Amino acid sequence: MDQKEKVVICWYRRDLRLKDNKALYYAVQSSHKVLPIFIFDKDILKQFPNKADRRVDYIHQVLTELNAFLKQYKSGITFFHSTVKEAFCSLIKQFDIQGVFYNEDYEPKTIARDQEIGSLLAEQEIAFNGFKDHVIFRGDEILKQDSSPYQIYTPYAKMWRSKLGEQDLYNYTPKLSSDNLYTTDTTIPSLSSLGYETTGYKFAIPSLNETLIDSYHLHRDYPAIEGTTHLGIALRFGTISIRKCVAFALQHNDVWLSELIWRDFFSQILFNFPQIENFCFKPKYENIQYRNNEEEFKLWCEGRTGYPIVDAGMRELNTTGFMHNRVRMIVASFLTKHLLIDWRWGEAYFAQHLLDYDLSANNGNWQWAAGCGCDAAPYFRIFNPSEQTKKFDKENRYIKKWLPEIAKGEYWDEIVDHKEARIRALDTYKRGLGQ
Repeated sequence: MDQKEKVVICWYRRDLRLKDNKALYYAVQSSHKVLPIFIFDKDILKQFPNKADRRVDYIHQVLTELNAFLKQYKSGITFFHSTVKEAFCSLIKQFDIQGVFYNEDYEPKTIARDQEIGSLLAEQEIAFNGFKDHVIFRGDEILKQDSSPYQIYTPYAKMWRSKLGEQDLYNYTPKLSSDNLYTTDTTIPSLSSLGYETTGYKFAIPSLNETLIDSYHLHRDYPAIEGTTHLGIALRFGTISIRKCVAFALQHNDVWLSELIWRDFFSQILFNFPQIENFCFKPKYENIQYRNNEEEFKLWCEGRTGYPIVDAGMRELNTTGFMHNRVRMIVASFLTKHLLIDWRWGEAYFAQHLLDYDLSANNGNWQWAAGCGCDAAPYFRIFNPSEQTKKFDKENRYIKKWLPEIAKGEYWDEIVDHKEARIRALDTYKRGLGQ
């Protein structure tokens, strides 16, 4: 029987970069050749039935570039289109695996999956080495004096800032060579073989725009201005390192740093309270009697509510996979308060359409808007879309961009009156909360 080759595996997941990648860095430090792998996980892909899903196209483009780059070392990424367990069973048969290196993920389903793979590898006496790479601080690293997790952002952020040290921003860029990478000639499966198609989305290597970030605090609330970083998708799939972003924010903009701390905050909330994936953080909010009118939900999804700022936001989302952060708050408030539709409906719609969809942040922001989350806006805070427009899109530049029919006088009526909807929402919430 042929002797199997000894390798260590670097399992790529949501860390699609070669620079400042902790798992790859430590895999290269081992005394064995590194075999990078990526699994187009059938269990995950079936949750995204849209054949023109931009995120799958994005991942495919990134991996194509990484694979091409590794060819200069006569190496590449070994790809699987299977379940994760099938991929690892195949690898165990083929190689004498000396260890598997991966960067941790803190969503409930991925934690369960990683535990299953850890057990499978343990049966073969293969070490499963996880690293913190997706966040600055894990959910169990910043705790109150009584060792319980923070549920309010401000004290959490204060503690986060006080704990941050140089070691948390270390650059884990490995020295790659044909001596430490496994020699292989691999090609990536085509998008069509995965069941998807090209979308016209063009991947560009993410960069930190000094001018934009320096003025982030001045422009971030105005959707007509290109005042946000658009790095959400890069952080979601790890094409840029969170350590690099935080180091840059410390030098350039404290407000942007606060936004990056929110990302860690929501990640630790999901880690410590995994039930929030499906339930309100504040259980009493399960008693809210939502109307859940399917026709009104459809109009919201299509951007036909008669409220221009809401419709422009939904049109932007449906067209590009992006929505400005200020507008996300307005459309979420409108759905949960004006239309009294369960926040979970909106959260699921965003999950299918947002390029930067991230379970912890998306869930956290939807529960914030609905009043049922940790540190949420109070239930009686109901955004007035007209007032929000006056404040943040005074000249209707954003609205005109996404709703050209307004200029032609071809706009539809409001599906609900703001004052009546506000009174109805307050009554419904008070009744549900027993007030």
